[in-house]
Amino acid sequence: MVKAGLTPMEALQTATISPPRFVQREKDFGTVAIGKVADLILLDANPLDYVSNTTKINSVIYGGKIVLRSRLDRMLDVVEGLAAHAGL
Repeated sequence: MVKAGLTPMEALQTATISPPRFVQREKDFGTVAIGKVADLILLDANPLDYVSNTTKINSVIYGGKIVLRSRLDRMLDVVEGLAAHAGL
């Protein structure tokens, strides 16, 4: 989206706020607020500086539990192994 001309802020909003708005679910999703459903990705760098910083994942909060980078890496290793075994 940034390559198409959006700013990093506009690209992030397009990916996070706009979909719930489109399906009329913004009271439940799209922003972080009390009473909303929210899984979060915690980054090591500001994505507003460079949208590619969205790949610098430190940890994830999913279902109210924190998943640290070391665990994410182990999960990725398992998935990559399964994909390789399946010939993908």
